[in-house]
Parts: sequence; C-alpha cells; structure tokens
Amino acid sequence: MITSAQLRAARALLDWTREQLSNESGVGISALMRLESSGGVPSGNIKTFESVQKAFESAGIEFIGSPDQGAGVRWKLDRNQ
Repeated sequence: MITSAQLRAARALLDWTREQLSNESGVGISALMRLESSGGVPSGNIKTFESVQKAFESAGIEFIGSPDQGAGVRWKLDRNQ
C-alpha cells in the first residue's frame, strides 16, 4: 500500500500539480487532497489508489519499501519498462 508521503513525494519528483495528477489519473482534485493530507496509509477506494499509482508508474515513478519500513519513491531504474 502507498502512503500519503509517497504520494506527495512522487508528485514532487515529477513536478506535477494536483491538477496534472488529476488529469493523468482521472481522480478528482478533492480526493487527491484527502489522500495526500492524511497520515500514513490513507483510507479510500482501492480503484482510486490503483488509478493514482498507475499514473505515477506510467510517468516513470517506482514505489519502494513498505509503509512500515523504508517507504519511498524513485525513478524506475529501467525507464523503458
């Protein structure tokens, strides 16, 4: 599962606004604000998380670690995948 901090970090790494993430993921801006503002692993619809994660991964972001240990983001090592 992805944490709120990972969502914020991924968006910052891409230099995306919430509006850009909304356009890429199909998730509303208010929903994105809720996901980013909660602590730890935010609660929400699994489809929402999947849409956001897919948008980030399509842009070259890789989610690493787990919520309990070393959660983070980085550029995919092989960006052709």
